[in-house]
Amino acid sequence: MAELRHPGPVLEQPAILVITGLMAAGKSTVAQSLAQRLPSAAHVRGDAFRRMIVSGRAELTPPLSAAGRTQLNLRHRLAALVADEYATAGITAVVQDVYLGDDLSHFLGLLRHRPIYLAVLAPRPNVIARRERARRKTGYGQWSIAAFDTLLREQTPQLGLWVDNSDLSVEETVDAILSNLSAALVTPTLAGK
Repeated sequence: MAELRHPGPVLEQPAILVITGLMAAGKSTVAQSLAQRLPSAAHVRGDAFRRMIVSGRAELTPPLSAAGRTQLNLRHRLAALVADEYATAGITAVVQDVYLGDDLSHFLGLLRHRPIYLAVLAPRPNVIARRERARRKTGYGQWSIAAFDTLLREQTPQLGLWVDNSDLSVEETVDAILSNLSAALVTPTLAGK
């Protein structure tokens, strides 16, 4: 019989937990596992809003086109709206997407519900490359892992909890987030409020 895991610290109130990092950092899997460990939570996948565009979708290839930027901003606004609605209804929203550079502060500034927690998954680039090769889907295409890693480490605001999950299992990563929620808390001032 499988061991039942304690859900971890129970949040005192519905919250928004943002999980970000590079493609192949483990965001989807960690966000899903995290949502499952909480008593009432929804997993909001930012990329779902991109995939909903059936015709006229601008691909996110370098250099990012004006239409690509417009659709990426729309994707971020929709994810923020959905997260706010879940949290307002009493369901913690675990939002997962690639929010790097200025996009991270912008996205946090779109969120209205409080509290907001942020976990940035930051495995080593060689681990990202290994994970990317093992995935059925490819996230990088014409983009380079090195360029994204530089954007993450040098141009993304150092907000919330940064987790090097290179050598951590999914459960260990979730444990690290739940046991360090105070470090993951993003105050309204830091979120642009």
